[in-house]
Amino acid sequence: MNAPAPPADTLRTALAGLLDGLPPKTAAQAVERLIANYRGTTPTHAPILRDRSDVVAYAAYRMPATFEAVRGALEAFADAVPEWTPASHVDVGGGTGAATWAVNATWPGVRPVTVLDWAEPALALGREIAATNPELTPAEWQRARIGAALTLESTDLVTVSYVLGELTAADRASVVSAAAVAARAVVIIEPGTPDGYARVIEARDRLIGAGFHVAAPCPHSAACPIVPGEDWCHFSARVSRSSLHRQVKGGSLAYEDEKFSYVAATRLPADPAASRVVRRPQIRKGQVLLDLCGPDESLHRETVTKRQGPLYRAARDADWGDAWPPPAEED
Repeated sequence: MNAPAPPADTLRTALAGLLDGLPPKTAAQAVERLIANYRGTTPTHAPILRDRSDVVAYAAYRMPATFEAVRGALEAFADAVPEWTPASHVDVGGGTGAATWAVNATWPGVRPVTVLDWAEPALALGREIAATNPELTPAEWQRARIGAALTLESTDLVTVSYVLGELTAADRASVVSAAAVAARAVVIIEPGTPDGYARVIEARDRLIGAGFHVAAPCPHSAACPIVPGEDWCHFSARVSRSSLHRQVKGGSLAYEDEKFSYVAATRLPADPAASRVVRRPQIRKGQVLLDLCGPDESLHRETVTKRQGPLYRAARDADWGDAWPPPAEED
């Protein structure tokens, strides 16, 4: 009996099938218009995804990147709570369900899942795509206004991915507070831009104020050591490019890197990373330079040299966003 395909492969196949019959030019034009709307600075007061063609084009273009970013955040969180698996999940503003797929990739299995969004075409397509994954088929797709009126049923995990930028400041606060009341763990992901990072920090502060502690990416729950306006904390996820990506963006690379900011906070016992690699490691002759966020609420650079043997080899393999040092070297 053949093993089921990994969720990432199943999702990629399902998205490719959606574009059958949709003229490439139509899809590309829809993506360009929707990207312009999503990058706007004014919160929207109506669903951006208006009909099936909008949703198909945007899902095919954006779901793989959202999936990889959310999965990156969830995997860091899972490392901090290795004995825990969420028994239930609510995806706030989940649209076509990229975060739901990422949760399934991180913690396989069937669990109660509710996806909330106010764009009915997005929910309908999300349900259709989820039908290709037996573990997601039971998920419930519900229309809900994401804002001050949001109330959530008690659940283990709430994800809020690429949503806060569409909301007013008051609605952002309400959504994060509602998640904190309902969940044992909250994971929030935003674009890896200065504005996205600012929204994550705002949410992080609110979650800590509600009694949560940070499990990832930060090694601590104290104030972020980054000076506002001088830098921002973000990470990168490698995404395979589809033909639609190449058509819209031009270029011929088979991949692109999705930059994202995130916070994973919980009421559960957690073991955050001792330090976190917050920039792409720089490999020099006989040494590796690691920029780290440490448990003492500081940003610092560590130089690992060839003379350090196993630690040097681990540093050469380290990636942006990884915990440091590796587990075998912590003692």
